[in-house]
Amino acid sequence: MTDAPETATLAAPKPSLKPARPEFSSGPCAKRPGWTAEAVAARAFLGRSHRAAKPKAQLKDAIERTARVLGVPADYRVGIVPASDTGAFEMAMWSMLGARPVDMLVWESFGQGWATDATKQLKLDDCRIVSAGYGELPDLAQARKDADVCFTWNGTTSGARVANGDWIADDRTGLTLCDATSAAFAQDLPWDKLDVTTFSWQKAMGGEGAHGILILSPRAVERLETYTPPRPLPKIFRLTKGGKLIEGIFAGETINTPSMLCVADAIDALDWMEAIGGLDATRARADANFAAVQAWVDTTPWVENLVAAPAARSNTSVCLSIVDPAIAGLDEAAQRDFVKALTKLLEGEGVAYDIGGYRDAPPGLRIWCGTTVDTSDVKALLPWLDWAFATARA
Repeated sequence: MTDAPETATLAAPKPSLKPARPEFSSGPCAKRPGWTAEAVAARAFLGRSHRAAKPKAQLKDAIERTARVLGVPADYRVGIVPASDTGAFEMAMWSMLGARPVDMLVWESFGQGWATDATKQLKLDDCRIVSAGYGELPDLAQARKDADVCFTWNGTTSGARVANGDWIADDRTGLTLCDATSAAFAQDLPWDKLDVTTFSWQKAMGGEGAHGILILSPRAVERLETYTPPRPLPKIFRLTKGGKLIEGIFAGETINTPSMLCVADAIDALDWMEAIGGLDATRARADANFAAVQAWVDTTPWVENLVAAPAARSNTSVCLSIVDPAIAGLDEAAQRDFVKALTKLLEGEGVAYDIGGYRDAPPGLRIWCGTTVDTSDVKALLPWLDWAFATARA
């Protein structure tokens, strides 16, 4: 933002150019450019058993394409599991935690949810919570190399991400469990530092909800095969049988029935990603979208990135604070009402849907800038933000 007197008069003309695609939700996210339901339906095995040869082969194809686009090492396992990213991460926690001390690194609502489950549901011994407020990162150096460390790579609800994995010890004896749901395909994930990685199709892929991706390192597989958790596991959390990994899960034999329409949709997104140049291209698109928003923020007096440290700013779930004194000086309820009025104006004009901040986050805006969003649409949105702010404030 730029400095401006508190008495500055804010006015903005109503723009004429609208985003071609106004979907800026942080999940489910925008479909890839050129997406059509007809193209997805044409390749989906609808009305077929997912255990039949061709549907099962398609599930395996989705797994293999995911690994290829993300550059997952050949000795890692990739599987499709129930219940989106939440199911994948909970599955890992319930199956693996308890063998060692645990450090929960928390800086937004989903990380707080994992910490709550670790302490109140799993009731783990020697479980530390290392936390920071929205827009900040905790002291990552506190992570113990002999502990299992659980964290979100990119805070979807706070817009704060870890810049890299340098803080994760190469000689760690504990596992790292990483919720990468809003980082996958948009940020660099150092696989040698990650033992369990989870995400869902509904974020950077622009896919549908209800399905999760679980990626396991050889060290994670070893934990599963050598550690028996002191708790009952429901069927959808079970990754081993007779002390051995259920390899079928990582070859297209899903634990429960998947939506083959969603599977076809995921493959459609992966096809597009490979066609535009793979991981380098998908990350570059997110970077360009974020750069457009941040350049506008840097010259706009009423708004600021919620994350003060540039290196920690997300390039996908970009969270913004309204810092205009007339609004920032209101109580929290009134600030939230203002954000609702602003976003209602945008939705009414058909230029931006679902960009209010997350319900547990500070009042503000959250604009999804992930891979499937076009930079031209981001740039078209920005004048509308100025217009909506001035209109709601008047």
